[in-house]
Amino acid sequence: MRIGLIAPPWLPVPPPRYGGTEVVVDGLARGLAAVGHEVLLAAPAGSTCPVPLVPDMPKPSGMSGTWSAAELYHVARAYAALTDVDLVHDHTVAGPFFRYRPAALPVVTTNHGPFSSRLGDLYRLMGPDVSMVAISHRQAADAGGIRIARVIHHGIDLDAVPVGDGRGGYAAFLGRMSPDKGPREAILVAREAGFRLLMSARVEGQEETDYFDSQVAPLLGPDVEFLGELTAVEKYQLMGGAAVFLNPIQWPEPFGLVMIEALATGTPVVGTGSGAAPEIVDDGVTGYLRGTVRELAEALVLASALDRRACRQAAELRFSIGRMVADHVSLYGEVLQGRLPPSGR
Repeated sequence: MRIGLIAPPWLPVPPPRYGGTEVVVDGLARGLAAVGHEVLLAAPAGSTCPVPLVPDMPKPSGMSGTWSAAELYHVARAYAALTDVDLVHDHTVAGPFFRYRPAALPVVTTNHGPFSSRLGDLYRLMGPDVSMVAISHRQAADAGGIRIARVIHHGIDLDAVPVGDGRGGYAAFLGRMSPDKGPREAILVAREAGFRLLMSARVEGQEETDYFDSQVAPLLGPDVEFLGELTAVEKYQLMGGAAVFLNPIQWPEPFGLVMIEALATGTPVVGTGSGAAPEIVDDGVTGYLRGTVRELAEALVLASALDRRACRQAAELRFSIGRMVADHVSLYGEVLQGRLPPSGR
């Protein structure tokens, strides 16, 4: 197949530091090419994914958003270049609604965020030529009547993730500096359990800066160290050296890429059961999912004794690029053969 992929306009593919969707698009592009498909990737200037790239794409536009002029311009340039492909897989929000894309071009789109009321209302307006992918069953359950063509969990390049030994003895946290991600809760849990905590997070924009200054920075100390934003290599070193990875998310997150990255390093995950976490963490085997700070602290102590090999094996069996690519290839084939009812009304 000749497959056009459209990445969001905010970050290069792959991202130099923090990035979720961009990591997934990079893995999908390379994985599709590795099994013999022709891939043309529309991604911001400066992207280094080793597949053919749409030339002259705009530079990354900084902070993300929906329906911004930057995203609309990015989408227009992408569809203008993707005229000789069999199918487009669009990872933007605006793309499925772009009126000037070729009328007969099959489009698959992945929603990487929640089906909130506003976004859900938009997706209900999609035409019959767009097939919707959800990234977890929990996310799909909130689709509210939007037809889901397939639920496909993310996968990562396991060959690029070294297995750690956890001998650092600390707990690790990695994410955005947002209350949704639970960085403050991670500190409270680690301190309650008597664990040293190493934290990495992106702090972007005034809202995240204010949250860090008011809710997180005052809690830092000898037992809680903030490392800033790390590169991919540094991230896996942090995760692999940790006895436990802390993920006390405070919202129904549609997936949670950071959890499968931790499992790939062999590190068990302790977090809340919000969102898709129960689809990723096998309670009592690859981590624990609990509710209160005290329950999470007790689980943190227990998780350090879990078998790290089981964590890595779970990542290999369920969250590899190979599995993710195979799921997408199956979906693309059904869309092209007209055997799959697309999303829409």
